Amino acid sequence: MTTRQTTMLNAYAPGSGHLSPQDQALADRRAQLLGPAYRLFYETPVHLVRGEGVWLYDRDGNAYLDTYNNVASVGHCHPRVVQAMSAQAATLATHTRYLHDGILAYAERLLALFPATLSQVMFTCTGSEANDLALRIARAATGGTGVIVTDNAYHGVTLATAEMSMSIGPAVAPGPTVFPVPAPTSANYPEGIASGFAAAVNAACDRMSEQGLKPCALIVDTIFSSDGVYPDPKGFLAPAVTAIRARGGLFIADEVQPGFGRTGAQMWGFQHHGVTPDMVSLGKPMGNGYPLAGLVLQPSVVAEFGAKARYFNTFGGNAVAAAVGLAVLDVIRDEGLMQNAASVGATFAEGLRTLAKRHEALGETRAAGLFIGQTILTDGRPDPARTARLVNALRENRILVSSTGPKGDSLKIRPPLPFSPSNVDQFLTTLDTVLHTA
Repeated sequence: MTTRQTTMLNAYAPGSGHLSPQDQALADRRAQLLGPAYRLFYETPVHLVRGEGVWLYDRDGNAYLDTYNNVASVGHCHPRVVQAMSAQAATLATHTRYLHDGILAYAERLLALFPATLSQVMFTCTGSEANDLALRIARAATGGTGVIVTDNAYHGVTLATAEMSMSIGPAVAPGPTVFPVPAPTSANYPEGIASGFAAAVNAACDRMSEQGLKPCALIVDTIFSSDGVYPDPKGFLAPAVTAIRARGGLFIADEVQPGFGRTGAQMWGFQHHGVTPDMVSLGKPMGNGYPLAGLVLQPSVVAEFGAKARYFNTFGGNAVAAAVGLAVLDVIRDEGLMQNAASVGATFAEGLRTLAKRHEALGETRAAGLFIGQTILTDGRPDPARTARLVNALRENRILVSSTGPKGDSLKIRPPLPFSPSNVDQFLTTLDTVLHTA
């Protein structure tokens, strides 16, 4: 087991904190009913009963500032999203094998946010399904099977996507056709991130050839969130995309975490790099908590797959999902949430860098909009154990956050998009306090 996996298990061990008798009984019941593979956040798990905006509430009515959950991208239980969901569920809830205006209206609105060549969309329920479908289509389009991912990637929980997700544990990953490469960091590529990452993609293709395999795809989360959050330098992905295409493979942009305006400057993370993917997978924030995901793609990419196979997903793209998806897009537009992510995110990152002048524990701040990775140090070296202590100390002060990176040595800060400057102040003030003891 890796340092990262051990840290995560210890930091978030269910029932290891000081729970009330009622919550301990609930944790024990959960373990008995749900089995050993599930994990709870925090040494003292939180019993949540309600959410609103950027806040989550426990059963005693205590409010917790949510700086982690990008699923509720436009805020927990947003009334416009809830109303759209309720109204459609009360009218019609059925699948895509019947003609229905809603799914087409949503597809048109969604595709209008992409480069013109990305002009078709297929709907799923989860990002895992979207990435699994992307892999099937890429194999049909290229005739290859080899897939390149970063070495602490997360792309899903199906068998195929779990084999591409080194961050979730050693049970199944990596698969025999999966070729991990180091994440695009200056430490991994001191000669230059752009050229180094492209060279790593080429080297992975060479390893495939040695094993008699053809390249199928390069798939990356465009903010490299599980690798520690690495959005910069701008444009560094472009040479790697050129490299995989030159070897006959496709580029799949996993936008499940950075998409829908989170990075502030653009709607999608791949736009930061000036590239147009062959396919783009979507999920989590797409439905603000309702299970809605999809795969946006260039028509030429899906032509071979579509000629030989049919695609159907019982719940993917159902009428309720379409109504929810439209409402989420409306809220992002009407409330200026992408612009808010840019301005408040910049304030947040600058606040962390200012705080670092007083605390040696705060290392590099890596940020794009409201997606931030903050390295935690001890004696100038990344410290996973201290990061875990900070995560739990913030939880005790009713701020919810997580960690990221191969060793879990960075705070992962990813709040709902309506996060405000006052919310930033609360986080920074609390972090300032707990850094003295954690």
